[in-house]
Amino acid sequence: MTERTRRQHMVYAYAVLRPTPEAARAAAVLRGVADEQVGLVETGDLAAAVGPVPAEEFEEGALKTGLEELPRLEALARGHHGVVAGLAPLGAVLPLRLATVYRDEDRVRQVLQERRDQFLPLLERLAGHVEWGVKVYTDPTDSLAGDAAVPAEATGGEAALSPGRAYLAARRRRRRGAEELWQTAARTAARIAEEAGGLAVGRVAHRPQRGELAQVAGGGTAGGGKPGGENIANDAYLVPADRAEEFRSRVLAAAEGQPGVRVEVTGPWAPYSFALPPDPAARPEPV
Repeated sequence: MTERTRRQHMVYAYAVLRPTPEAARAAAVLRGVADEQVGLVETGDLAAAVGPVPAEEFEEGALKTGLEELPRLEALARGHHGVVAGLAPLGAVLPLRLATVYRDEDRVRQVLQERRDQFLPLLERLAGHVEWGVKVYTDPTDSLAGDAAVPAEATGGEAALSPGRAYLAARRRRRRGAEELWQTAARTAARIAEEAGGLAVGRVAHRPQRGELAQVAGGGTAGGGKPGGENIANDAYLVPADRAEEFRSRVLAAAEGQPGVRVEVTGPWAPYSFALPPDPAARPEPV
């Protein structure tokens, strides 16, 4: 790489994996977050999938600004995941954090060497496993749940109340209904965790999502797949690849017949939740 190219580009790192001819061929046909050609940087028995990206867009200040813009963040996430997903079928892959950028390929090799004793055991552990995501929501649009949440006195006596008292009674009714939905969803989440634990070899409990992030992102659902509701549980499970479909079926079965609850199951994915985060040096560095 010439000095001119060094000044113009940085190196975006997508994942750590074993260096094999198959991995090299697969990486060579992938395009990354800047539509760049992806390749492998190798050092001994480890490799990193990387691509050259424009320094003016990926140095620390510009990258931080871009990550605050939702369209830019979404495009970056799609490009990052596209590379990881393209490599995952070849064997164990350790996805790196979104926007892991290094000064040059020499720095990538240095990180691989420094963290070899962490990366190799992880690759060994994750070989033959995939990640499944399981999210549990309350579903206030469920008509059966709505009917169950209406107390008997509200169906006849509320019309005789003054407007103020009727308003307060309606608020209490909605609050009781929301609490009942939450309790039902929490019990369902516990039952799913118990069922999933019989197949998974690892679990990570992520923070429940709020706002736009809590909307349906796709995948199998139990409870109708309707948007809205509160995200009660947001878990990731590490599952043997040969039991992936069994895992999905059993999780959805555990959620069936629960009014007011929606369950979303997504996957299989590369094991994002079970890979080590990059070290503090895995940030945009001065060119």
